[in-house]
Amino acid sequence: MKEVHNFSAGPAMLPKEVLIEAKNNFCNWKNNGFSIIEISHRSHFFLEIIEEAENNVRELLNIPNNYKVLFCPGGARGQFSAIPMNLLNKNDEADYIDSGYWSNLAAIESSKYCCSNIIDVKQIHNKKKSILPMKYWNLSEKSVYVHYCPNETISGIAIHEEPNFFDKKIICDFSSFIFSKVIDIKKYSLIYASSQKNIGPAGITIIIILDELIKKAQKITPSILNYKILLKSRSMFNTPATFSWYLSGLVFKWIKKMGGVQKMELLNQRKAKYLYSVIDSSYIYINDVHPKNRSITNVVFKLRELDLEKKFLIESEKQGFLFLKNHFIEGGIRASIYNSMDIRSVKSLSEFMILFEKKYG
Repeated sequence: MKEVHNFSAGPAMLPKEVLIEAKNNFCNWKNNGFSIIEISHRSHFFLEIIEEAENNVRELLNIPNNYKVLFCPGGARGQFSAIPMNLLNKNDEADYIDSGYWSNLAAIESSKYCCSNIIDVKQIHNKKKSILPMKYWNLSEKSVYVHYCPNETISGIAIHEEPNFFDKKIICDFSSFIFSKVIDIKKYSLIYASSQKNIGPAGITIIIILDELIKKAQKITPSILNYKILLKSRSMFNTPATFSWYLSGLVFKWIKKMGGVQKMELLNQRKAKYLYSVIDSSYIYINDVHPKNRSITNVVFKLRELDLEKKFLIESEKQGFLFLKNHFIEGGIRASIYNSMDIRSVKSLSEFMILFEKKYG
């Protein structure tokens, strides 16, 4: 079987050694005679798994004791609704930063449950897409919190600044950035991340939230999205996605083994540099994002001719470079290079891109 390089944006690839460990334990977990997916989530076996998972998340992200960690259902999209329902009253204001597709969807959804101020921070700088620096964001004086997404996976645009709005609660969608770069948790009131990119299989969403924000939710809040209820039930108000939770726990241990988040960030920067270097020295590849706002996890580019783009996708797939076609909203090519993506695969894609240009450029 030829080598496959999986550049899927999500559900994304997982570390091979994690998959092998899961496979070896799948039918007979730790020689107990049962599979991890066929036992009660309330059994002491599974409670040990979730306790270890939370401890590792806290260690990897250096989470202070006054923050709670929840493992929730519904993906990041579920949190688009859950956050305003848990943190605001119907007439409260919140600032929603629009930097792209996902942040815009969060803003639209939130407007059902609060007064959302949608602030467009997209701009063109030197003919490249960029994001207005945070100090120029036109925030409302009455807003209870500021919500933004630091990495737009579809457009490949990232906000690398960390917030300094000391008078505002900061809510952040870290779905594609969590564990890929070092962050200061204390600068955020709540961060959330769906699991299918840098964490594990789809099915759970991690929420890291200040103690003081877990209070009485709006009456319309479904119990399954109510943070107070989730905290009281240890994130198990309903039967959770046990296999996703278990496999995510294996990924946390793998990140620790690899050297932690700081090491992941350095590797991700190196991987991104390989691809951007090829693009920037090329005639046929075009990345329209300003270098200061380029994503280190989702490298997006187009080819100068649509027919050439089609050829690129066909030939790259033949060579084992899979799932490079970008979301239909943006079009073009997208190489998603999350933590689990080996640097060798990125080098191989870079070499293929150079050879492709020599052949057709």
